[in-house]
Amino acid sequence: MEDRHRRLSVALVGCGGIADAHLDAAARVGARIEVTAVVDPDRERRAAFVERTGAPGFADLGDALDRAGDRFDAVDVMVPHDLHEAIAVEAIRAGKHVLLEKPMAIDLEACDRILAEARRRPELVFLVAEQSQFWPDVVEAARLIREGAIGRPLFGRACYWDPGVLVPGLAGDEPVPWRYRLDRAGGGLGIDGGAHWIRPLRMMLGEVEAVVAVSGRHVERMEGESWLQALLRFRSGVSATFEAFASTEVMAPAELFRITGTEGELVIPGPDFVDAELRLHNRAHPHGEPVLAIPRGREDSYGHELADFADAVLDRTEPAATAEESLAELRTALALYRSTSSGRWEPIWD
Repeated sequence: MEDRHRRLSVALVGCGGIADAHLDAAARVGARIEVTAVVDPDRERRAAFVERTGAPGFADLGDALDRAGDRFDAVDVMVPHDLHEAIAVEAIRAGKHVLLEKPMAIDLEACDRILAEARRRPELVFLVAEQSQFWPDVVEAARLIREGAIGRPLFGRACYWDPGVLVPGLAGDEPVPWRYRLDRAGGGLGIDGGAHWIRPLRMMLGEVEAVVAVSGRHVERMEGESWLQALLRFRSGVSATFEAFASTEVMAPAELFRITGTEGELVIPGPDFVDAELRLHNRAHPHGEPVLAIPRGREDSYGHELADFADAVLDRTEPAATAEESLAELRTALALYRSTSSGRWEPIWD
């Protein structure tokens, strides 16, 4: 029987900005987690989370496992992409449940190795964190599409732009952020923030079959693509455009998503990445019916993914998405990269 008073003891592995987002949202939504260890090689970041949580701090996961492994049953891994495989495998071998930030790894071979390790320990929960799986506007849009609110879907549009590039790493005397380095991130916007747009497209329109794309670099210190335009073809025959852009200047408002069907459209407006909003346009509502408006709805999704993870561990419930689900975003990003080189349509699954 589900016990809402039980809590999952968690070690935070990586104490950057995403860890703040995880903890803030987890508190707001009442996720059943308790931070009992914090891990980060940076002394200042680690100390800040020790002070915030009251949990002991460690420079690396191995030290935390050796000295305080009995204090936590799970890890929330929020480190650069190139470290995902080593840390996830170490945690699984130590008998810890793992929530791993997307992407699972920077290539499919590393993903296969992580999944093989996880399958050796079926009693453990291994999930890949994808916050957009819990965006309430996307969840509601997917439901309305299934129920025929806009008739038969014809095509979609998705626009992702990253305002974070306005601040870090632009000046020549600043350290290059790890997200700007190919060896650490595995690519640019497509493999990183772009996953948060590819997952909703999949939730609303089904599985992606093939892509064709162009991309470029206008942020000099960013080794991966800083802009991308793509056309995605879905197995259902529906298509969608996808744009990603690292904004170095002020941007005009743009919709995050628009799904067009034979009987209307669903629109998720922008540029607010925090609040969730959805509008339905059809004959009955030619100017758009507000279907959903939830303050902090997208921001709280970090907490909902932690709640989903805790429930899966504590109550053995089925998670909203398996770890394998995240492979489709990675495969799509890798196909986008192949297409920018080949100039051709590239399959996702071949």
